[in-house]
Amino acid sequence: MDRVRTVAQHKPGIRVKKGSAGLGVLLALVATVVWSGSFVATRGMADAVPPVQAVFWRWIIATLAVAPFAARQAWQQRELIRRHLGFIALASLFGVALYNTLVHQAGLTTSASNMGMIMAASPVVMALYARLGGERLGARRTFGLLLAAFGVLLLVGDGSLGFDFGAGDLWMFAAALSFATYSALLKRKPAELGGLAFLITTFVLGALMLAPAYAVSVTVQGGFEATAGTGGMLLYVGVMSSAVAFFAWNKAVSLIGAARAGVVYYLQPVCVAGLGLLLLGERTGPAQLLCMALILGGVSLGSAVSVRPGSLRARR
Repeated sequence: MDRVRTVAQHKPGIRVKKGSAGLGVLLALVATVVWSGSFVATRGMADAVPPVQAVFWRWIIATLAVAPFAARQAWQQRELIRRHLGFIALASLFGVALYNTLVHQAGLTTSASNMGMIMAASPVVMALYARLGGERLGARRTFGLLLAAFGVLLLVGDGSLGFDFGAGDLWMFAAALSFATYSALLKRKPAELGGLAFLITTFVLGALMLAPAYAVSVTVQGGFEATAGTGGMLLYVGVMSSAVAFFAWNKAVSLIGAARAGVVYYLQPVCVAGLGLLLLGERTGPAQLLCMALILGGVSLGSAVSVRPGSLRARR
């Protein structure tokens, strides 16, 4: 596994290099597609595995998956990790412990499709965070974001701008806010802290944060039956959705910023709908296709990059 680049320290109005932007968009797309599958897996295990227990084992598996690649760097940078432990713990809280617990809680009472579609609201918050941080969104990116947001609203409203939210949908909105906060925090990751060291530390801290709640859940609710189905889904969310997708997403944000990566994340409902068709036999009607076209058009506009001479190179 290649090392994650350190977070680029972009100044307001500075455009990233075209090659880096292309790789960043691709990595954001990989993370988005993999995470789309995690909503199907989360919904599939909702009735068999209590949310806190599922999330706890997800991060134990994720830690074991990245340890062969990240443990050495984490050990070499242990003093640096100790110095920035407060920041890393905050990122772990929003991106590892809280976000995923909210997602699994939502899976108890809402559909996988709704989970994916509601999560598409997080790029709006990412863009607001970026703007507050001094990053210029520009007219084209702003229009692309609004166009994609309009498509998402139509999609979740089944062709109208009204939507009757249930408890699970509200849990997902909270998850979207938590994930957007995590993505915004990534921009402030110390440049000297290695990406893999940061990744495994957030995983370990997240598991430690969840341990007390896990113990309470096992005591009150009992454990769960380890079947091939639940084991396979836990492996998917632990290895693919956690280790692989977080690696790709963190590197994408370091290359293109949270706001532009967030626009790519708007593809989430499209990916979930495609997986629903392939795995669940759910068909997509004309209204949904129109909404997807709006989302894809918005993503295309929002993630496009203009390059000018003298572009700032990402610091290493």
